[in-house]
Amino acid sequence: MEEFGDKQSRETIERVMEDSVAQLAGSADVDDFIATLAHRFTRERLKAMGRAHGPERALPDVLFVGLGDSGRGQIAAALVTLRSEGRVVAHSAGRSAAVQVDPAVVAVMQELDVDLTEAYAKPLSTEVLDAADVVVTMGRSVGSVEIPETTRHLDWRVGDPTGTSIEEARRVREDIDRRVGELLSELDPAGAEQATPSS
Repeated sequence: MEEFGDKQSRETIERVMEDSVAQLAGSADVDDFIATLAHRFTRERLKAMGRAHGPERALPDVLFVGLGDSGRGQIAAALVTLRSEGRVVAHSAGRSAAVQVDPAVVAVMQELDVDLTEAYAKPLSTEVLDAADVVVTMGRSVGSVEIPETTRHLDWRVGDPTGTSIEEARRVREDIDRRVGELLSELDPAGAEQATPSS
């Protein structure tokens, strides 16, 4: 975590790392990968802390919150990154992290040349939540999320592709893609032409 040495204290980095290990170990049977996933999760949280207290001209930041972060949120975050060409920062997280991203979700995103094979389900963290400009909850099943008062909140009632067929996952992807296009037309007007649905 040397890249954060001039931005965060060693104590903060260690605290976030220990908490990331605890959250991931408590949410899924991923013992073989816990060190790698905890490193990635810690890095994301530390970057979010930097954005939350960073320059005002930072890129727009969107967080998609699902139930297990294995389907809808992963699709939405990947589509925001793809359609905005990186001009909007996007994350996904779950109220409780699943073991892995659903295979049907990985397959339908591969159709758009988006590789989610290395993606992993992440628990919802305070740092990422606080850094977001927009929080999108992915339907009622997510339950209550404590969103900061100054943060814009949207709720997208979309189907859950987890455990479904490729055809249903594709239908959900297209629904989310349309919504992502509408959101990016507000957040990233310069890139609105790239934010076209995949139908």
